[in-house]
Amino acid sequence: MSFLSKSLEAIKPSPTLAITKQAANLRRQGVDIISLSQGEPDFPTPDHINVAAKHAIDNGLTKYTDVDGTPELKAAVARKFERDNGLSYDLREIIVGTGGKQVIYNALLATLNPGDEVIIPAPYWVSYPDMVRLAGGVPVEVLCPEEQDFKITASQLKSAISNRTKWLILNSPSNPTGAGYTRPELEAIAAVLLEHPQVYVMTDDMYEHIRYDDWTFCTIANVVPALKDQVLTINGVSKAYAMTGWRIGYAGGPQSLIEAMAKIQSQSTSNPCSIAQAAAAAALDGPMDFLAERNRVFQQRRDLCLGAFNSIDGLSCRKPEGAFYLFPSCQGLIGRKTADDQVLRNDLDVSRFLLESARVAVVPGSAFGMEGYFRISFATSTERLEEACRRIRTACAQLN
Repeated sequence: MSFLSKSLEAIKPSPTLAITKQAANLRRQGVDIISLSQGEPDFPTPDHINVAAKHAIDNGLTKYTDVDGTPELKAAVARKFERDNGLSYDLREIIVGTGGKQVIYNALLATLNPGDEVIIPAPYWVSYPDMVRLAGGVPVEVLCPEEQDFKITASQLKSAISNRTKWLILNSPSNPTGAGYTRPELEAIAAVLLEHPQVYVMTDDMYEHIRYDDWTFCTIANVVPALKDQVLTINGVSKAYAMTGWRIGYAGGPQSLIEAMAKIQSQSTSNPCSIAQAAAAAALDGPMDFLAERNRVFQQRRDLCLGAFNSIDGLSCRKPEGAFYLFPSCQGLIGRKTADDQVLRNDLDVSRFLLESARVAVVPGSAFGMEGYFRISFATSTERLEEACRRIRTACAQLN
């Protein structure tokens, strides 16, 4: 009899981490690998946030805090929701967790019974389906092709809802595509959800502040206030503030749901790091002027890679509204042969080919629920991106 849980059989390790590990192994062998697989800003955490963390240490804020976040941080979260999103949450309607991923997982654990369904538009962040499975639910993947900008439509949502549906997960701007929902699109989705009050929507707004070309971010609870009691609005400090390692995520939602999530957190991880919470409060209440320059750099990098991929025979790519990812189609490469006569049969083969021949690490689109694509992160230096594009162009030109 196996010592391990049967639930582990339903999930797989994160493909993004697997690619990163393979690239690291090649680096240890002395191979110069450019990794475009991991979504992490290459900018430093702003100084005023670091100062707040040091101040917290110097003042002895190193003890346990309230399980679901300090009152100070929850108050800063409430101010952020009001200021940026026009959403009013009482502190009892706010939870702080160890990253956005824990907040999502706690919500699923708190609400799913065996067989309950969660609608997940594909392409999706790789962790959504497996977190649903671990919580005992059934992920219902709805394919959203490039022709509809990788976004779920109201009619698709209506068709996917069953009597077992508990959640819809929305991510805007999206990981992996960078696609962002417009206000009319969210209004149409909300109209369907209002007809099904038993279905909640989990909106993952982690990339809210990373956006381009004057695209306007909006979140569904603000767009349609009548839906607010069916919405869990999730965000964090990882991406906008370059605080990935600090591990702070948060959410606002109905008090009964927040209390259930806090109950789970109390018996699992307990409170997030007290120092990181003090830093996150300083981030949310502090200046945001640094972000304009960082977004300008991100947009330059986006346009650099976008132009390169759209000029390489066999590749094409949609322009994203936000986040720091591109999701190029590699369908034009599938069926071609490498120099050693190996046929590229799918996006996995293409990703392996780019790692081995171009020495560039990308993540296959099948990891995100959509075959025939791959994801790159352009959150790395312009010089490395230029070299990566050059290598990819050279490698693709050698295919038969």
